[in-house]
Amino acid sequence: MAEKTLIEGIREALDEELARDDSVFITGEDVGQRGGVFRATLGLFDKYGPTRVIDSPLAELSIVAVGIGAAMNGLRPICEIQFADFIQPAYNQIVNEAARMYYRTGGTFTVPLVIRTPYGGGIGGGLYHSQSIEATYAHVPGLKVVIPSNPHDAKGLLKSAVRDNNPVLFLEPKKGYRLIKGEVPEGDYTVPIGQAQITREGSDISVYVYGMMHYYCQQAAEEVAKEGIEVELVDLRTLNPLDKDTVLNSFQKTGKALIVYEDNRFLGYGAEIAAILADEGFNYMDAPIMRVTGPDVPAVPYSHPLQDWFMPNPAKIAEAMRKLARY
Repeated sequence: MAEKTLIEGIREALDEELARDDSVFITGEDVGQRGGVFRATLGLFDKYGPTRVIDSPLAELSIVAVGIGAAMNGLRPICEIQFADFIQPAYNQIVNEAARMYYRTGGTFTVPLVIRTPYGGGIGGGLYHSQSIEATYAHVPGLKVVIPSNPHDAKGLLKSAVRDNNPVLFLEPKKGYRLIKGEVPEGDYTVPIGQAQITREGSDISVYVYGMMHYYCQQAAEEVAKEGIEVELVDLRTLNPLDKDTVLNSFQKTGKALIVYEDNRFLGYGAEIAAILADEGFNYMDAPIMRVTGPDVPAVPYSHPLQDWFMPNPAKIAEAMRKLARY
């Protein structure tokens, strides 16, 4: 085991999958000699060449469309969208083509496609480099949506995504690319898609979280533990398909739920978690379901003080944990 950053876990997964399977290739803006805007593909062009690591035009619709066509013809493309904010031109290709192809062809065609993209705020990126898109795409049947929160899972989940015969949207919390560190095993391993993980055992509150917010929730949980509040952290890891058993089992244990996500509050992904808990876990409920989220403004502001106002952080989360524990 070696300590790696989140971006290093992603890069290792890409490298190993390219080496393992000749049908795997990467395409996207600046993924070649530059190694990507965040350097996720650094060194892969020199190692595998321009037919396996392919610079694309600045056209997200075409990046995904080429990936779909290649996937339907025996290849396993990994398409990088430089920022999640730029994915909308490809919405029709993702939702109406990739996600529905298996269903509409009666199982004749599969689309083993991975779409990687960094999402979320906290880097001073302003409105067009900070958006959270997970709720929009987790709503789509036929599309798997995965978000790792640590380097171990980033590597293992990405390798599972590449080997999956269904389209997978792999969202990467860019604020955590070099901030989040953890142990990563050497060599080949996978983390199953569709399984949440209890990353901290607790008896007082269940906290449902994913991506960068998991990192902040760990810090908040450690802070309130000094006050005798034992928080159970549920790292969802896969948003669609959701591991409802783990979600409900934790709620049965604690009776109190806090859901944390950095997207806008209204109709954010956590609203679905709240609905599941209210619908299928009502008998376990000891307090109102609470959320810590971003506000309902169009996007994360560029101004750093306003960005701090928008983003959930350990202090805001810890205060919500205290309030829920007191209920």
